Amino acid sequence: MAECGCEFEAKNREQRRTLVILLLINAVMFVVELIAGLAAQSTALLADSLDMLADASVYGLGLYAVGHSEHMKNRAAFYSGVVEFLLGVWVLWEVIERFRHGSEPQSQLMILIGLLALAANVTCLKLIARHRHEEVHMRASWIFSKNDVIANVGVIAAGILVAVTASPWPDLVIGLVIALIVMRGGLQILASTRQSPPAK
Repeated sequence: MAECGCEFEAKNREQRRTLVILLLINAVMFVVELIAGLAAQSTALLADSLDMLADASVYGLGLYAVGHSEHMKNRAAFYSGVVEFLLGVWVLWEVIERFRHGSEPQSQLMILIGLLALAANVTCLKLIARHRHEEVHMRASWIFSKNDVIANVGVIAAGILVAVTASPWPDLVIGLVIALIVMRGGLQILASTRQSPPAK
């Protein structure tokens, strides 16, 4: 099997299939969360929508890397990290602007969309889990999925706190935290491109 390359091709097909599903889920959720974030005036939802966009970009790069050389896979992971970090900076800027100009987030919509996004990302996490010890581009996807679940829980918590406190501050704070998570994820991926052994 190994000599004819069948095992290698099977692995590539499985990686492609997983990444295509992840890409589609994140692309759809980016649109859903962006529209909901604007409607709900929620910094946390907007931040999470941009995180979904970053993920979709990274999964697209990872998809390109499948079947290519280790050098190309490393380059794909590197660019993924750059995309993640820069979008994290963008999210941070959005948070600062809303701190300055104010907002009135709608808690019910935040909670509803946050739960939907959490279900989507838990699905992604389960799909990518089997690949988390493989090449660097797949480990990068695993890092993204873990960060997404944390961010979704934060959006739900922000919605609950906005409802309880009747204040926009929980939404702004969680938006800031998500921005930092996105930036940290980008730095983690950039660091992983310099590591030879797979992350445990």
